[in-house]
Amino acid sequence: MSYNKDFPVSWAELHRDSRALAWRLLDMQKWKGIIAITRGGLVPAAILAREMDIRMIDTVCISSYSSTEGDGDKARGELELIKGAAGDGEGMLLVDDLVDTGKTAQYVRELLPKAHFATIYAKPSGRPLVDTFVTEVSQDTWIRFPWDMEYSFSTPLADRK
Repeated sequence: MSYNKDFPVSWAELHRDSRALAWRLLDMQKWKGIIAITRGGLVPAAILAREMDIRMIDTVCISSYSSTEGDGDKARGELELIKGAAGDGEGMLLVDDLVDTGKTAQYVRELLPKAHFATIYAKPSGRPLVDTFVTEVSQDTWIRFPWDMEYSFSTPLADRK
């Protein structure tokens, strides 16, 4: 997949969008807990737990990226389950930062078929696998999360010629 668009997300934007997700989920039911998909789901899960007053948090640990491509982004590899979660997900929120191709989402859905799957961002290929999300972005967009970036000087646009 070639990514033609870049979508940087700041900490403030991520916090705002995570709170928006919490608003959508808060009155749906009494949640037993949250299962975060590592690593991307950890920060949104922490924000949801605070906003929704949920104390039970578990993780499903999956590796889906392997080698690094020339531009520093990682290429998709085979899925590897490092740690699962008990049960079938009934009454649980399954949380990730985004659903992209849907490969990880489909795999986790099979592990936890009764969980409510929520993400902040959704791309068209994975969107049908998510129960609740906040923002849809195009499939050719690379989302740059704040934990993947650091502040640095940016050349003014006029000087980039």
